[in-house]
Amino acid sequence: MTESADTGPDPALLAALQLMLVNGIGPRMWQSLLEAFETPAGVLTATSDQLQQVNGVGPKLAAAIRRSDPATALDEWHACQRDGVKLFLRGNDDYPGGLSRIPDPPPVLYCRGDLRPADELAVAIVGSRHCTAYGRQTAEKLAGALARAGITVVSGLARGIDACAHQGALNAGGRTLAVFATGLQTIYPPEHRDLAAGVAANGALLTESPLGQQPLPGLFPQRNRIIAGLSLGVIVIEAGRASGALHTARHAMEQNREVFAVPGRIDSEHSLGCLDLIRDGATLIRGVEDVLSALGPLTNPIPKAAVPEEKIHHPAELLLSDQERAILQHVSSEALSVDEVVRAAGMETSRVLTTLTVLEMRQLVRRLPGGFVARR
Repeated sequence: MTESADTGPDPALLAALQLMLVNGIGPRMWQSLLEAFETPAGVLTATSDQLQQVNGVGPKLAAAIRRSDPATALDEWHACQRDGVKLFLRGNDDYPGGLSRIPDPPPVLYCRGDLRPADELAVAIVGSRHCTAYGRQTAEKLAGALARAGITVVSGLARGIDACAHQGALNAGGRTLAVFATGLQTIYPPEHRDLAAGVAANGALLTESPLGQQPLPGLFPQRNRIIAGLSLGVIVIEAGRASGALHTARHAMEQNREVFAVPGRIDSEHSLGCLDLIRDGATLIRGVEDVLSALGPLTNPIPKAAVPEEKIHHPAELLLSDQERAILQHVSSEALSVDEVVRAAGMETSRVLTTLTVLEMRQLVRRLPGGFVARR
């Protein structure tokens, strides 16, 4: 995080807030301005003539940038402090890694709740607001299974599939992230206030919009790039051909993320968007195993992992204790004797045997005849 209640905001954060609060500066204009002036502070100190050299900046926008008041940014920062909202500045170490690599990441990310390094291992679930019972059940089931596998579930807190995805993750005791189009002072839709509180307590509410931003139609497609950017892949459930969920899928494709689609009835309008995605190359999924299989072996996103470049073969490994993870690293897909694992781990035999039993119960290893063990 880039601020402290005792020391005040980081000047770079304050400059970013000041520029972000100027009407007419969206993600693409922000990119263009930074390409020309390198930093928000550089933009704010540029002359009107210099600003108008940037493609898309006319006299009106240049004047708005020149008139922008740092006091407004400071007021926004103080309001965040009062509301318990964290601010993550693009380019800082605490900014989400996956999101930082998309073409137009938010310059400042507002967060109510707690972002963790393990949230880099996330999958989005999106779909229709007007879903069927099949869609609701599928969303909850998939979200719950992903959560139990140690994967963070990302969605947009909208009615229908989004809400079911968040609830499914919460019911499974997992983590979930909700990306707002509005500011964090506005829960939209309003009937999801309790759901939003549950997400904030077991994950985070995130947005690029200022605190007081009210819902506007154009903000929802824009926020969909953030949902995709936070995720390794996007699952689409029950999307018609005009569904906003397809915007999220397109963003995922552009960001080189995996796109998954749940098939539905060929005569249902709710399924036509998903069927089109499958026809065009999205991965058809029948359950969580299809998702995990497609994502494949993963590098642990946790920076303080015991072993650099430690390979994660199954997302459930992220939930292991240090001892369990250390012992599992000595078990390969080829059969090894338990004695070899004990020697490699350098621990007491009883401790290794107990841990192997736990790993077997979690379906990460399997016992073989003759005192041998292997990864599942």
